[in-house]
Amino acid sequence: MYNSQEEVIYVGKAKNLKKRVSSYFRSNLDNAKTRSLVSQIANMDVTVVNSETEAFLLENNFIKKYKPRYNVVMRDDKSYPFIFLSDHEHPRLSFHRGPQKKKGEYFGPYPSAWSVRESLRSMQRIFPVRQCEDSYYRARSRPCLQYQMQRCSAPCVEGYVSDEEYKEQVNFARLFLKGKNQQVIGGLVEKMEAASEALNFEAAARYRDQINALRKVQERQWVAGTQDEMDVFGFAFKGNMACIQVMFIREGQLLGSKAYFPKVPNTADEQEVFESFFLQFYLAGNKVIPKQIVLSNTLTDEDAIADVLASEAGHKVQFFKGAREEKRKYLQLAQSNAQTALDAQYSQQKSVFARYLDLEAALEVDTPIQRMECFDISHTSGQQTVASCVVFNREGPHKSDYRRYNIEGITPGDDYAAMAQALKRRYKSVKEVQKIPDLLLIDGGKGQLAQAEAFFEDWPHDKKPMLLGVAKGTTRKPGLETLILAGSHQVLPMDSHSPGLHLIQHIRDESHRFAITGHRNRRQKVKTTSSLESIPGIGAKRRQTLLKFMGGLQGLKKASKDEISNVPGISPELAETIYDHLHQ
Repeated sequence: MYNSQEEVIYVGKAKNLKKRVSSYFRSNLDNAKTRSLVSQIANMDVTVVNSETEAFLLENNFIKKYKPRYNVVMRDDKSYPFIFLSDHEHPRLSFHRGPQKKKGEYFGPYPSAWSVRESLRSMQRIFPVRQCEDSYYRARSRPCLQYQMQRCSAPCVEGYVSDEEYKEQVNFARLFLKGKNQQVIGGLVEKMEAASEALNFEAAARYRDQINALRKVQERQWVAGTQDEMDVFGFAFKGNMACIQVMFIREGQLLGSKAYFPKVPNTADEQEVFESFFLQFYLAGNKVIPKQIVLSNTLTDEDAIADVLASEAGHKVQFFKGAREEKRKYLQLAQSNAQTALDAQYSQQKSVFARYLDLEAALEVDTPIQRMECFDISHTSGQQTVASCVVFNREGPHKSDYRRYNIEGITPGDDYAAMAQALKRRYKSVKEVQKIPDLLLIDGGKGQLAQAEAFFEDWPHDKKPMLLGVAKGTTRKPGLETLILAGSHQVLPMDSHSPGLHLIQHIRDESHRFAITGHRNRRQKVKTTSSLESIPGIGAKRRQTLLKFMGGLQGLKKASKDEISNVPGISPELAETIYDHLHQ
């Protein structure tokens, strides 16, 4: 369904299309939400497919592509991370996300990248299996620091660990990742006793330390059961917000859980929200579909959905309602987590809403502030200057609209020119009115604010943002900021405990963080990039030849054009280009 601007506003499916579509256009529609949708419809497209499976997949693809206003849209469609054990002579443990094309074993999925890295750190303290990159492993001629810290057995260098011993530790790590901790401990105890009987007390002590470390990790695994592979969905709904808590059980262990807050349109009810999210969750990205799924809500066409998931997964998929004891406990845990997460999100939104109301009262604006943006500049002594623009709406940070700008062509350290360039690049072609902020915050004093005033003097659009400068003050302490109104440059008085000032501090601090992160990344890139890389006609081999013949970069900078042209493979014309690049 399209609106008058030819934007897709709703995607739906039905076995009987005529019955479904005509139901929207009855004269006695009792649902105000549906009436709102129908009032926007200007045109419709219909696609007939051969099966329900095709309908499910096509609907999901359209929702993912168009993100319609009146559909439930899953905000996070990234694939989940795994722990990967490679199939090398000396296998490597590593983080993996994406298609599983490499040869080896994959363990997971884990709910977040942090949980994978935390698991890898724990395993590094227990099993001395390498986690380094293959290129680093192949280039070693002596053990690295990980060996000195007893976190790797140095299989990269001969004479430190035999292939049999390394394979043994890899097998223990494999069993540990499969949840067979008792089997690992039993194997280590046998090894410890055998080493002790052979009077090899150093090896026995190493096995003892492994057992102690493993027992400590086991103590922290507070949820375990008998289910090998299962996902559990908890659901909570309040007002116009929904939370779906997904728990991942693999190899009898709870690997973790994650709360999702899908975009809920005004027309959606609880059943539609849950079912739309559920389908998008498994059909978007590289999600692993388990054999068992425990649901808090019923699905309208359970058999058809099971067939779709089975065709995607390549194995049978069963749905459960949490009637049996163990599944019921997991479902209750997911439900309580979903409700807790929703309450926290709801109270946070209420807090943000209260801050907006206080700020609107302080600014004495007639219309509500829907969108705020804030600019900040970050550099080190004028080098690698980066400008950030962060966006807040009435729900808080709107991170998908954040932007960074690498500032070029200005006098180093000129923050005023940097601000002018950032504003010009941000607003030079605004196509959507809703993308124009109601309030624009400029981090800095009257000088930075003047740049924004000058830019918006010839603003061609009817909607013009309100400008506000945020100066830190002499002490630079939070709560003592000076707020400067555009035009009059009067100071806006706000109490240090005012919720509106807290909102300004929040967006200002977020712009600082975003700008500094971008600046550090750019600065690090410059540190690890040779100045020769930007010279046209100079590839990797010529760079290597130049540095070898000139004794390094400093020697090359001191060389004359004639000396550079004497380097094999460097013509007089290219020597002149190199010389000019290094000295201008």
